[in-house]
Amino acid sequence: MPFFTNETIFDNTKALDHLMVIGGGPIGMELAQAHRRLGVKVTVLEAFTPLGKDDPELTDIVLKQLESEGIKILAGIRIERMEKTRNGVRAVISQNGKEREIEASHLLVAAGRQPNVEGIGLEEAGIEFDRKGIKVTRGLKTTNKRVYAIGDIAGGLQFTHMANYHAGIVIRNALFRLPVKVDSSNIPWVTYTEPELAHVGMTEEQAREKHKDIRVLRWPYMENDRAQAEHATQGMIKVITAKRGRILGATIVGEHAGELIQLWVMAMSKKMKIGAITSIVFAYPTLAEISKRAAYQYYAPSLTNPNIRRIIGWLRIFG
Repeated sequence: MPFFTNETIFDNTKALDHLMVIGGGPIGMELAQAHRRLGVKVTVLEAFTPLGKDDPELTDIVLKQLESEGIKILAGIRIERMEKTRNGVRAVISQNGKEREIEASHLLVAAGRQPNVEGIGLEEAGIEFDRKGIKVTRGLKTTNKRVYAIGDIAGGLQFTHMANYHAGIVIRNALFRLPVKVDSSNIPWVTYTEPELAHVGMTEEQAREKHKDIRVLRWPYMENDRAQAEHATQGMIKVITAKRGRILGATIVGEHAGELIQLWVMAMSKKMKIGAITSIVFAYPTLAEISKRAAYQYYAPSLTNPNIRRIIGWLRIFG
């Protein structure tokens, strides 16, 4: 049965009627929206939760936008079988114990990738691997100490910028003998839908599992003057900190989210606390101001603290 992948679909030169997308991750959603805007009917089939690796509060904004554009998203389904039809393809799916059929003219498989490591002589080279890819140390060495592995094949996050990061690690290890190790905790990712969805660090759910006390800071795009001027008010920023202000993670949904997240990548990489963001002077009017506004929310509870209010009142006596 013929089907597109995220690579081959860009070779297509014919108009599609109805595209069925298997996989509700970033690639599936990006291509679903792109084809819908080209006038194609689109149905997305997802076994679990669409955009499930991101914060559900913010992915909800993206998913509602996609659905408002006419994309049909079927989540929590099981594909029982795929069939080739005279006019395209048919998926027999089950959902909540009931079977139904979905027909489309074309099929895009965007349900993830598996490493292609079979039959290339890795065993002879003494390089161990499994279904996730080649086994490497934190310095990206394989079980053959003369060989390194980087990128998707080394397991972990499958991003171009992750492969670039790996390359830098290997150059410093192999050429300069520097004991540098991979740290994936501050690697950002972006889903290039409209609105964009960008993330780094922990989500709220992950933070609550690892920390007893966290602070959740939010600020909407609609309260930003640049967003108002450019009619780009759909979206928000959400920042997670520990009780004492250590930044645990940030997620942004909205215009230029992929650019705005870089500030939080740097802050987390340099182990800055939330107070460092409040001390930055942002040009006005810019979308970047949402980061400072969100950071200020960390201190908002102090303004209602009776003791703090008494101190402020006492200071006023002295002008």
